[in-house]
Formats: sequence, C-alpha cells, structure tokens
Amino acid sequence: MKIIKKLFFVFQLSIFVISCSKEGTPNEISSSTIWNGSLKSFTKTDGSDPNEVNNQDRLTAKVWITRGNNGGQIYNAAQEDKSDKYKSPLGTEWAVGNIDDLDKLIFYDFRIAIQPKNIVGKNLVLHLIEEDIYLFVKFKSWSQGKKGGFSYERST
Repeated sequence: MKIIKKLFFVFQLSIFVISCSKEGTPNEISSSTIWNGSLKSFTKTDGSDPNEVNNQDRLTAKVWITRGNNGGQIYNAAQEDKSDKYKSPLGTEWAVGNIDDLDKLIFYDFRIAIQPKNIVGKNLVLHLIEEDIYLFVKFKSWSQGKKGGFSYERST
C-alpha cells in the first residue's frame, strides 16, 4: 500500500512538472520586436464602459487591454468578454522587471506575475505572445472596490 501511495505521488508530481514546463524559463528574444520608444499613457476611468473603444488600450489588432467594472483584473477585449482570474488577459504574459533585462526575465500569466492590488509603481514587461512584441508597462493607478478604473504608461 505504501508503494502505491509513493508511486501515485511521483506520478502526480511528474504531471505537475510537465504541465508547468513553459513557466519559469526565460524566453528566446533574438527575433522578437521590442517597443522601447516614447511612453504613452492610458486611463480607464471608474465605471466607464469597457466595451467602448476609448476605454481599451488597443496595442495591436489582437490585444485590447481593458478592465470590467466588477472589480476584476484586466483582460484582452479582442479575445475575451470579461476577465478570467487565472488566464486574463489572453494572448499576453508578464514579468516584473525592466525591458533592458529582457533576456533574464521570466514571464507568467498576469495574476501570477503580480497581484493587481500591489501593481501600482512596479516596472513590468508585457509580452504580446502571438505578435512576439515586448514592451514596458508601469501602472499608475488601480481602483479598488469594483470600480474598474486603472491607468498605466507603456512604451511604444
């Protein structure tokens, strides 16, 4: 019986390691596009409609960052109707750090990379996965209490 339990534990551990194998490793960036130009500010005010174009930061045709008014996290309005606590924003991955250290950063889903309530003032790097674009992001505000507001500046 003890052997079966040990084998089961090893099996579960192996599945976990395999399923997480992409996470936690630096990305290959030699052919990537890096947006390191001037900074652009984006603001979504409290209570504003996330479906309206001016309340979405349309980085590319496939990534439109916004936030619902339910107190959730940001999401990609080009691919999602609302945020998913564990996956949003789809098509992106995030790292805490500076774009100058890109080759050393490790990227994760947004909520794993940083807790939204602690995001203001942190230097982040956003990877637009499908387009293979990296850019600098620094959040300037994050509304609490189901208001949906946030602001950041990002590289272009």
